[in-house]
Amino acid sequence: MQVHVTGRVQGVGFRWYAQQEARRRGVTGWVRNEPDGSVAAVFEGDDDDVTALVDWCRQGPSSAVVRDVAVTDAAPTGADVFDVRY
Repeated sequence: MQVHVTGRVQGVGFRWYAQQEARRRGVTGWVRNEPDGSVAAVFEGDDDDVTALVDWCRQGPSSAVVRDVAVTDAAPTGADVFDVRY
């Protein structure tokens, strides 16, 4: 699943917290900051865990102000870890 999060989501630890939440749930994939100030991510794993991580993105860490979360289906990449990309 591909996720695009907009709002005040950079400079608030969003990627680090997303990585911690993904690891806690056993979700693989990646998260990165985008040049337009948004955050993009790909989540792979159990449907319930992926859905829970998407739901977490709708709020993010306490210092974030999430405006929107766009979710689209994406072909699995076979990732075996969850990485923060730069």
